[in-house]
Amino acid sequence: MLDDMAPSGTVRAAAFFDLDKTIIARSSTLAFSRPFYAGGLINRRTVLRSAYAQFVYLLGGADHDQMERMREYLSAMCTGWDVETVKAIVADTLHHIVTPMIYEEAVELIEEHHAAGRDVVIVSSSGAEVVEPIGAMLGADKVIATRMVVADGKYTGVIEDYAYGPHKATAIQALAGAEGYDLASSYAYSDSITDEPMLAAVGHPFAVNPDKALRRLAIARDWPVLDFTEPVGLAERNRFREVRRPAVASVAVAGVAAGALFLAARRRARTTES
Repeated sequence: MLDDMAPSGTVRAAAFFDLDKTIIARSSTLAFSRPFYAGGLINRRTVLRSAYAQFVYLLGGADHDQMERMREYLSAMCTGWDVETVKAIVADTLHHIVTPMIYEEAVELIEEHHAAGRDVVIVSSSGAEVVEPIGAMLGADKVIATRMVVADGKYTGVIEDYAYGPHKATAIQALAGAEGYDLASSYAYSDSITDEPMLAAVGHPFAVNPDKALRRLAIARDWPVLDFTEPVGLAERNRFREVRRPAVASVAVAGVAAGALFLAARRRARTTES
């Protein structure tokens, strides 16, 4: 997919991916509103409100004010939730909810970066209880996500670390210092203008399905723009690979067989001529 995905050699680098609308086609947190409703964590009104918020988010992206309202909304909604219940619901519904939303192009990029020897880090403003299982499913090496204060096994409503905007840049700089990543040799991908600090922190920033403001900024700064298509999903992708693998093997066998027949025919022709 990329022309300059050569192995990084002795330089240790990473690829930092925003999650929502970069790897998956929706807001990861809002996508779980129905399972949370089924699990008794939220009421029907909250489900409808989440659906509306999802629509607005997809329609116009998320600016700073929207993200701040989202933070306040999620903080209030999660107050008093049992942490283990949330983790159990996410684990039970992860593949059903998230797998169909994953962009094929994002998975290919993750694979290419791993092949080039780079760590893959998902950086998301969604909660760690949602982002970490998604990261594990995608094979990410590390996750940076929003973390809430927990007391007696329940969320207090206080956000300890909000992985949003400039805080994302601060977090990846701290991780780079701890892991020895060379940010000048690293990559970053996001759809939102609010992630400009994260994109600007690396040597290879990419705007993915960018909102209008980020697209303008990317053009002004000569950042590559990637437009991902409708998501295919890991399940369909894996099934395609399983079907394709025997077909590729059959073609290879046929090629070897054809080559052997060709060589044999040449030997017979030489024998006849002599």
